Amino acid sequence: MFVDLEMTGLDATKDRVVEICVERWVGDELVGSLDSLVRPDGRVGGAEHVHGLGEAELAGVPSFDALADRVMELLDGAVFVAHAAEWDLKFIGAEMKRLGRAFEVPFYLDTLTLSRRSFALPSHSLDALCVHFAIDRGRAHRAGDDVKAMREVFAKCVAALAPVSSRDLWEVRIAARRARAAIVQQCEAAVNYGTPVTVTYRPSRKPPEPLSMILTEVRAILDPPRVLGYLLPGRGRRELRADRILKVESV
Repeated sequence: MFVDLEMTGLDATKDRVVEICVERWVGDELVGSLDSLVRPDGRVGGAEHVHGLGEAELAGVPSFDALADRVMELLDGAVFVAHAAEWDLKFIGAEMKRLGRAFEVPFYLDTLTLSRRSFALPSHSLDALCVHFAIDRGRAHRAGDDVKAMREVFAKCVAALAPVSSRDLWEVRIAARRARAAIVQQCEAAVNYGTPVTVTYRPSRKPPEPLSMILTEVRAILDPPRVLGYLLPGRGRRELRADRILKVESV
């Protein structure tokens, strides 16, 4: 489920949501959506210079209260995906709190984090990613177009990371240097079988590189785990940080 908001500012305790887009997908099928301007209480014109939503555009549109049931319906049981997702979660949470409604999303996917793991780029803003991947940007900082662009960025990240599950993607944590359990398990299996594999590895501040290797050991007790092996066709030894391995493929 892909989510984007536009707000009057950056303080969730005072600023308000002025636009929301939620798209719920099952595979390649859109099964539910909400794309609406939102009339905030109090100040309207904040951040109008960013998204262009002022008094005229927001006159007569629904309040968040009127949309809350539909938002909760779309969120129910779905995997929350957003770019810089912490902001979207904070603002939806603040709006729900004002209505006296419980709201909690303990697990979510952030395309900003996934992009930082997958690609060595000078910027991972949605604008910069659209330029890099030649994605049609539409209207920048408008919720519907941002969601459309985000879905394409997400697809690029999924292709780079080759996840086995949503949880596998959730385990991508840049700051925590977290290794994905599925990657560690794949490396351990490659050690046991002793057959060549292609390891897609992204060193710090460098683009991903495919390495043809025989893996010989996984040191899972280290944090993050280390994967040892030698390169093919030569026998050069390599030690890889497991959190920087994007995928492991049989040759």
